[in-house]
Amino acid sequence: MSDMRLIVAGAGGRMGHTLIQAIAASQGVALAGAIEAPGAAAIGRDSGELAGLSKNGIAVTAALEPLLAAADGLIDFTTPKASAAFAGLMAKQGLVHVIGTTGLAADEEAAIAAAGRRAIVIKSGNMSLGVNLLAALVKRVARTLDAEFDIEILEMHHNRKIDAPSGTALMLGEAAAHGRGLHLASHRVMNREGVTGPRRAGDIGFASLRGGTVVGDHSVIFAGPAERIELVHKAEDRMIFARGALKAALWGRGRAPGVYSMADVLGLTDF
Repeated sequence: MSDMRLIVAGAGGRMGHTLIQAIAASQGVALAGAIEAPGAAAIGRDSGELAGLSKNGIAVTAALEPLLAAADGLIDFTTPKASAAFAGLMAKQGLVHVIGTTGLAADEEAAIAAAGRRAIVIKSGNMSLGVNLLAALVKRVARTLDAEFDIEILEMHHNRKIDAPSGTALMLGEAAAHGRGLHLASHRVMNREGVTGPRRAGDIGFASLRGGTVVGDHSVIFAGPAERIELVHKAEDRMIFARGALKAALWGRGRAPGVYSMADVLGLTDF
């Protein structure tokens, strides 16, 4: 089978650079285009050179649609508004759309779900293989331990991250809630300040830290009577997200339309 031709969205950012590097270093995939927001400084620049590689002859552009005829998929770590708009274009062509964007609002989630009727959408709050295995473990532990074990999620990221809690933290919270048979929206506690009173049974707490250049640290704490279990993942390089995204894209090639997750890609849905 020929190489899968992939477009990188957000090519001027740190994750975009990493994705371009990963494609250049991986077998079975090829760069078919690089896009950025209109007016971005990266527009018109060679995408290889921009990513710290030799020139590849693929200039960064602001227009996705003209690139789609010669592409098999899009890898998209951008903004919620952009990802929702891209989803509609990918649906028109029935292509693979790998979405690592976080902070999506309800209407943006709905637009992506609608696109999944025609496109192959693989969406995850974190594309790391390790984090997705962690989520499966969190679900299993939450299911195994009784309600005497309180669940708290702690995450830390670099000082330029714009959303909190992280998409990964929310994904881990969903896994914990699923394991307990709960709806996360009814049990999540996003911050605590002042006189809060005793902790409500069944709550799933979140705490977010920001600083420095931390790529992403996540801990899920199960605190019970006289003992505590902590499941931890520490990301040391954005390349782990890029490799996971490429794995997802290749997995999605030739699949039936739908909205999938990294749990589907890794065969963890029944864990």
